[in-house]
Amino acid sequence: MIIINSREFRDNQTQYFNFVDSGEQVIVQRGKKKSYSINPVNKDDLYFTPEILAKIERALGQSKMGEGVVCNTHEESMQFMESL
Repeated sequence: MIIINSREFRDNQTQYFNFVDSGEQVIVQRGKKKSYSINPVNKDDLYFTPEILAKIERALGQSKMGEGVVCNTHEESMQFMESL
């Protein structure tokens, strides 16, 4: 584990990202009471709930079927958004 302060991290970001990429744990301390762990994000990290993913899939299907609203101008887009 590597523990550094925020200035050291700012000055040598690439080096510390490389450490994380090679499996090293890097902790950045900010002041006396705050610490942050740097972790890579991978494809298994979910940012969408299953419900949101289902809504996205449904919307894509509707789009492929020609369902939906087509706005050709900024004004049409604004009118549609205001109607919601």
